[in-house]
Amino acid sequence: MNIAKTIDNARKEIGRLRSAGKTVALVPTMGALHEGHISLIRQARDYADYVVVSIFVNPEQFGPNEDFDTYPREPEDDLKKCRDEGVALVFAPSGNEMYNEQKFLSINISSLNSQMCGASRPGFFEGVLLIVNKLFNIIRPDFALFGQKDIQQFQIISTMVREFNHNINLVMAPIERANDGLALSSRNTYLTDEERLTAPGLYRALQYIEKQVIDGVHTPKLLIEHQKSELEAKGFRIDYLGMFSFKTLQQINTLQKGNIYILAGAVWLGKTRLIDNILIEF
Repeated sequence: MNIAKTIDNARKEIGRLRSAGKTVALVPTMGALHEGHISLIRQARDYADYVVVSIFVNPEQFGPNEDFDTYPREPEDDLKKCRDEGVALVFAPSGNEMYNEQKFLSINISSLNSQMCGASRPGFFEGVLLIVNKLFNIIRPDFALFGQKDIQQFQIISTMVREFNHNINLVMAPIERANDGLALSSRNTYLTDEERLTAPGLYRALQYIEKQVIDGVHTPKLLIEHQKSELEAKGFRIDYLGMFSFKTLQQINTLQKGNIYILAGAVWLGKTRLIDNILIEF
């Protein structure tokens, strides 16, 4: 496994990997790799000859009062996991390598970030697109894999790939969960022992709503409000909980046959923000 810390070295190594027509799959990460990331790496091997993992805690997607300084960083453990999984190249640049001191250009998003996580994290998805666009231009992968847990992110990146004409195939991998249903996340390490026992409540609330919808509830607004109250009673603070269009990411109150919906929620439990979702084909 090779490790590149500069853009030039990454491009040289990618050129070497691509010799003889070989293909490359990219798994972008911010490090602190867990089984969800490992699952993405393993799936990436099914799509391409070589797997490249990027490890970069992107400052552009953190707000002023968010956890950039305390975000989990485990570089040696991350490299060991990548090596064990047969990763061909880890791209682990510094902040100075990825960003100049002054930026003159930015990426704007229309409507796709007005709901869900975009509503409560202004500038977040602009920062995500900035770094992903850079990674796509540096690595130029044939495939890029992302997890369904960050489904709004995936849909916005898909739009960028289409509108910016990136010649990349995107793959959305299913959510990896702990045995009790909690969606795996690097930020789960923030949970106290007691909070960790409570945390799967978000997924259970989504499952309950999903079952009612499958059983015939076409207007789930009151059902969702009831689950919000249930979660608050268990100690969660609600960021959002709702049904959203898979295509437009806008909130939906009445479900119609033949559509795909995202049943999604974001909550705070203590100092930890948890997100989760379920796709519903109605």
